[in-house]
Amino acid sequence: MRYRFDEQLDNLNQALIQMGALCEEAIENSSKALMTGNLDLAKTAILVDEKIDRKEREIENLCLRLLLQQQPVARDLRLISAALKMITDMERIGDQAADISEIITIGKIRAENGTLLIGEMAKATIKMVTESIDAFVNRDLELALTVIDYDDVVDDLFSKVRNELIKRIENKKIYGEYAIALLMIAKYFERIGDHATNIAEWVEFAITGTHRGERDS
Repeated sequence: MRYRFDEQLDNLNQALIQMGALCEEAIENSSKALMTGNLDLAKTAILVDEKIDRKEREIENLCLRLLLQQQPVARDLRLISAALKMITDMERIGDQAADISEIITIGKIRAENGTLLIGEMAKATIKMVTESIDAFVNRDLELALTVIDYDDVVDDLFSKVRNELIKRIENKKIYGEYAIALLMIAKYFERIGDHATNIAEWVEFAITGTHRGERDS
């Protein structure tokens, strides 16, 4: 019986890896669309979001089967509960990558010199998503904590992007509508970082049995 349960847990790990890879693909496509002005890449990111939604439902059903059929013990129950929480954040990551792509498509937005730090934000959030999923699959608490701390890097990049946009508006080097679109895109990348942080916090819960929000309250 335990062998069958471990096999299903491995299936859950693989499904989470696949969902994480889709999230990375969506972020990367939206980022490349922003840096190059390639609207086809932006449209692809929106299509990837639909795959992420389907993968969320698949993992949710797998978790529910594990809960109903296997009657997991405390540690296993934490793993499954954490996975259910994680896929909600992963689904939101897909939504926000799609939102970025929609802004790019509608406004035909492309990053220019002086706004390229947004690309650095995208790289940072991809790193956070990848490492948060790896932390869950490998039960790596140290990596999960590293992801949580790395959110400060994304927040700092967002502040720099915002300040640079304000400066460029003041110097009349950029027009308002374009600046607002870029600021919205930067904000979505910041939110993706927040969701990756949430995932890492649920990994911490799965391993330690304590959630950061409970400990800080």
